[in-house]
Amino acid sequence: MARPDLKRVPDFYHDYIKLVPKDDLTIAMKEQNASLSKLLSAIPPEKREYRYAEGKWSIKELLQHIIDAERIFAYRALCFARKDSTPLPSFDEESYAKNAKTGNRSWESLVEEAGIVGRSTEILFKSFDEEQLNTEGIASGKSNYVLGIGFTIVGHGIHHVNILKERYL
Repeated sequence: MARPDLKRVPDFYHDYIKLVPKDDLTIAMKEQNASLSKLLSAIPPEKREYRYAEGKWSIKELLQHIIDAERIFAYRALCFARKDSTPLPSFDEESYAKNAKTGNRSWESLVEEAGIVGRSTEILFKSFDEEQLNTEGIASGKSNYVLGIGFTIVGHGIHHVNILKERYL
């Protein structure tokens, strides 16, 4: 499986895709999920509500954002792969974070959810054939395609793991 053609992916996802070190999406997803799981298991309880600056997300909110974004991107990929031509809306990540109520969630439940969502996304993308991986659709007012979305999911996760390591831990 080749890397995505960046000409077929909105510019604002290019930096995420460029973070993905693997050419094989299945391997990249598997490795990213393992990396995230390992990092999350090492975060001590006293850091989970930590914010590196006023107005920034806590680690729990950042984790919820990773989960929410992956679900949304996977849904977009599923719609495109199934040839649903309905243009899909963008999402307001700040509104999602504000309304996720992660303060009411246990760390363990968030970590479990991240693992399940990650594994579900792996299985979904493994089910797509070459035609489906190359199917285009419209989301956030821009054309994109399934393979590009898959690499965006991985790169988005890598981006936030890097932020966790650099600014939170």
